[in-house]
Amino acid sequence: MAELSAFKELYPFEPHFFELGDSGLRLHYLDEGPRTPGRAVVMLHGNPTWSFYYRNLVLALRDKYRCVAPDHIGCGLSDKPQDYAYTLAHHIANIDHLFARLELREVTLVMHDWGGAIGMGAAAIRPQRIKKLVVLNTAAFPSKHMPWQLALCRLPLFGAVAIRGLNAFARGALSMAVAHKERLTPQVRAGFLAPYDSWASRVANLRFVQDIPAGPRHQSWALLKEIEASLRQFQDRPMLLCWGMKDWCFNASFLKGWQERFPAAEVMRLEDAAHYVLEDAHERIAPKVREFLDK
Repeated sequence: MAELSAFKELYPFEPHFFELGDSGLRLHYLDEGPRTPGRAVVMLHGNPTWSFYYRNLVLALRDKYRCVAPDHIGCGLSDKPQDYAYTLAHHIANIDHLFARLELREVTLVMHDWGGAIGMGAAAIRPQRIKKLVVLNTAAFPSKHMPWQLALCRLPLFGAVAIRGLNAFARGALSMAVAHKERLTPQVRAGFLAPYDSWASRVANLRFVQDIPAGPRHQSWALLKEIEASLRQFQDRPMLLCWGMKDWCFNASFLKGWQERFPAAEVMRLEDAAHYVLEDAHERIAPKVREFLDK
């Protein structure tokens, strides 16, 4: 992995690790702020990001709230085994272990991209742990929407060469997932790309793409349907939807899907923001999230 010093001032956090059961794999997470009961905020990233994506939200909240931001196995500073399953079920189990390890209760879940399915899957295991939900351009239910960019990356051989060989997925995301390109300073770009600097380190980038459940025959489809069915039990939880309306991947149809399932949710539409909504609009989103947490 590239040197942290290239972007350390943007990511001024102490690393924490714990081993996942008997596997020996180390999962990295941020743990910032006071350990006040009922004020834990768990932030779950997607692909190809890592806890670096949440840096500005952590900085905005850690004076009052406990901010926990893990790196999924294969991502960020977590271990990147080459023979790991990298399925939705495994990622959910890892987050469930994190909850148990840190004894997290009355949690606000913040979810982006794959973090939606992983987070709501973990929430369904022990629903009583979840206090509030913050949803950022993600999904926890099936969709027929498959952008051509993702379909292309799922092609046998081509996907591996493009994602693992050329780093096209992580680099491409910086081009296509941010509306305000001027925000992608050399330090920010270094932060996003640092964990994915070799064929071996990009294994999860490819596996996440391959694990998108595009139909009933896919290995993760049944689990995603179970997660969708479990969502109704969280309808009494306060929810804040912060949505980048220029997202070509998790577009407005996904926002509609959340609203249909959670009609009481508060909605913040960001017309000038794209998929990496926190990169485009963290100055507007962080105060809104804080207000939502303070209620």
